[in-house]
Amino acid sequence: MADIEPAKLTEPGGIRRYDQFLTLYFPAFIFALGASIATPAIPVFAKSFDTGFAVASLVIVLHALGGLVAAVPTGFLLDRFGRRSVLIGGPVLMALSSFLIAFAGTFTQLLVYRFIGGAAMEMWRQARLAVVADVGKARQRGRQITGMVGTESSGRLIGPAVGGVLAVWSIQLPFMVHALLCLVAILPSVFLLRESAPLPAGSAQKGAEVLSTRDLLTLMADRRYRGFFAAQLFASMTRGILWGGTMLLYATFAYELGPTGLGGLATLSSVIGIPITLSCGYLMDRYGRKTTMVPGFIFMALGLFYLASNAYWHWGLSMFIAGFFWTHAGHSVTSGSMQVLGTDMAPANARGRFFGFWRLCGEVGSLVSPALFGFVAEHIGYGAGFAMTACFALVTAALLNFSVGETVGKARA
Repeated sequence: MADIEPAKLTEPGGIRRYDQFLTLYFPAFIFALGASIATPAIPVFAKSFDTGFAVASLVIVLHALGGLVAAVPTGFLLDRFGRRSVLIGGPVLMALSSFLIAFAGTFTQLLVYRFIGGAAMEMWRQARLAVVADVGKARQRGRQITGMVGTESSGRLIGPAVGGVLAVWSIQLPFMVHALLCLVAILPSVFLLRESAPLPAGSAQKGAEVLSTRDLLTLMADRRYRGFFAAQLFASMTRGILWGGTMLLYATFAYELGPTGLGGLATLSSVIGIPITLSCGYLMDRYGRKTTMVPGFIFMALGLFYLASNAYWHWGLSMFIAGFFWTHAGHSVTSGSMQVLGTDMAPANARGRFFGFWRLCGEVGSLVSPALFGFVAEHIGYGAGFAMTACFALVTAALLNFSVGETVGKARA
């Protein structure tokens, strides 16, 4: 098996700053804007089919399941056909799924279209990470990836409030706007994006050595990677209730919040998170990845324990809002951090497939988290659901601190 340096990069010519803005940052902003416009409508739309909390949670679960099913195939597609085709195809499929959601006549149809949207989102996420890993340097990736996350947060600033207003007018309208924005977002990439894969699609030209899938799996079984994959699983189980909208779904059922209130919460959490996320990108590049990751997950755990107490003792809406912002602040500290660590560790001649297997772990966590939270909330109580998720955050912090080596910064030196 070839000896692979995980943090080593093959530079295929790079990407111009202007092109990078239009093909990575601009789409991230527009996608986040469109998705956040649809976010406040999803819990209300699911509840309109006369479902309970556990059943309504399936709109979150099926979206995560779509990403899980698509994770490994997307990785193989990235290595076989290159980054460009996947980066463009994912958003087109995303637009189609959102348009179909607007006209879903049954809860089953809604779940099917959410599944397709989750798969499409996974295609976009992996493709853009592969591009960043191809063209970026180790001490730039923290700022590049958190910059994209911050750009997404900027897109979410006004989206939820707009979506809340549109949902009051028509519950279908936010999804139609999301579909349109997906197509707008990807348009510059059609004309400007160049292929960044170190190896030409589906070939091994110019004497370059392609790492076989068998050798890649052997590499990932190494001790250096086992802790990382376990940390990714528990990180996704921690943040799964934040990514997919489970917290907003909880607010809908526990406090009867409508689209406008949900939109306001989502918007304010983005305002809090943007400067935190951007600052942490610099810290990760300068002092090491774990500088922010370990404290961030501990801070999230404390916020989730607070929410568990609020739910158990019924402290009220204002106390929930405080815990909501607390937890999202901790989430902002860790936003993009696992992606940065993953791009550091990915072998240059098998990045697509590595991302596929790595993201499979993440998507398993994202799928299990809202489903498990919904089950525990339905049969034991919301407090137990939040306490369970807090424990996942503590496990993540422990794994990162004791089982994952530093990949960049002073700690590694």
